[in-house]
Amino acid sequence: MLGDAPLVPFIPLRNLTCWTSATRTKHRRKSSARCAQRLNHLQTLQPLHTVVVTSPSPAEGKTFSAVNLALAQSHLAENSVLLGDFDLRRPIVHNLFQIDRAPGLSDYLTGQCTFRRRCAASKDEPVRLARRHGPSKNPLELLNMKQAKALFESCRHLQLAIFDTPPLLFSADANLLATMADGTILVVKIGSTTYDNVTRAMQSLCENNVLGIVANGARASELYSKYTYYYSKTE
Repeated sequence: MLGDAPLVPFIPLRNLTCWTSATRTKHRRKSSARCAQRLNHLQTLQPLHTVVVTSPSPAEGKTFSAVNLALAQSHLAENSVLLGDFDLRRPIVHNLFQIDRAPGLSDYLTGQCTFRRRCAASKDEPVRLARRHGPSKNPLELLNMKQAKALFESCRHLQLAIFDTPPLLFSADANLLATMADGTILVVKIGSTTYDNVTRAMQSLCENNVLGIVANGARASELYSKYTYYYSKTE
């Protein structure tokens, strides 16, 4: 499905804290790898090939979480992972990786290109990127097309496909995509996301398979001080 995707150099933005082969901060590496390991465990319990990553509100770190989870998962599984930008309202994954955004998802959904043409394969990381070609005027209309559902069905032949989507409480896009995916990951930000917004977001997902919640914004110094305290305790 993705074997002939064009190769592009992996050049993330300088201020992007990525889990990569070359630059891996200790905290980012451990947290992303831990999420990837738990996702791998869930795959042994249920069919899990397509995962939607969303958040209650904007600026809670869902895109960075999706990117780092895809990179960590691709290294952990030693296999290619598809990272798709399904945020039709504010696509930024192509900016983070500094690749061309065209042809993109809207071109595929409207029949202007094949799925392979809108994918890019990194030369340096075992991850495939499905790009978005700029914001769409009618995102829900595009997502309701039969091509969108067919895309999710075809991705079930992959080991794993991770899709970044818009916030739940600001559009119905993520709710619709969650019904097509095998599971959903909700991203929240410590000190920013309110309990009420988390509750509303979970309620909006209804019975869709919520795999778990990723909490962004925890300071590494606080986490490691707790780890040090725990492991230094003597019986």
